Amino acid sequence: MSTALVTGAGQGMGAAIAARLAADGHTVAVNDIVAENAQATAERIGGHAYPFDVADPDAAVAAVGAIGAVDILVANHAYMTMQPFESTTADEWDRTIAVNLLGTATLLELVAPGMVDRGYGRVVVIASEWGVIGWPNATPYASSKGGLIGLVKSAARALGPRGVAVNAIAPGITDTPQLQVDADDAGISLAEMIERYAADVPLGRVGRPEDIAAVVSFLCSDAAIALVGQVLQPNGGTTR
Repeated sequence: MSTALVTGAGQGMGAAIAARLAADGHTVAVNDIVAENAQATAERIGGHAYPFDVADPDAAVAAVGAIGAVDILVANHAYMTMQPFESTTADEWDRTIAVNLLGTATLLELVAPGMVDRGYGRVVVIASEWGVIGWPNATPYASSKGGLIGLVKSAARALGPRGVAVNAIAPGITDTPQLQVDADDAGISLAEMIERYAADVPLGRVGRPEDIAAVVSFLCSDAAIALVGQVLQPNGGTTR
């Protein structure tokens, strides 16, 4: 089977994606910036841990070299802070763009040549509903995720004719540890934050990591061959 590199897979959505791809029969390389989290996920799913900061190009080069042939890349890593639009610092902008947008671009550039040589590849970039509609208290995050959508569409045009399908998923609010940032920004508990978000979802609940993992699994399968340069939006109906 194929080898899949899943970034940000130490917890939450990334861990669910890694577990789903392992269950599908893929060999999974588990990345996370926190080494013990990457190792825990790898041990749980029978994969291999490759902890590194995706914003460090040298670390990315070393990791991809150690993994070898990467047939599937799932760029799930993310960095987010929340504050009013006019309060965002230059450091917050720099780190958010470096991790979310440039880190993804670097990884894509590293794995794409091998995929092209083999005539096969699947790239799934985890964007965000906020990259589609924006969000006032997460402007750098939303901007970086919108940039990822542009990256996916451009890469898909370049790589699609050579056997590499590049797509994005723009999840809505999903129940992951990242929601603690939202709760802290709103000054309420995590449970209250989830309840508040769920009230605005036509489905009646926020997303679950397994929801997104199922979409990733589909995009990595032969059944999704007609999807190239698309942005799928599993969000329970909030963006229609």
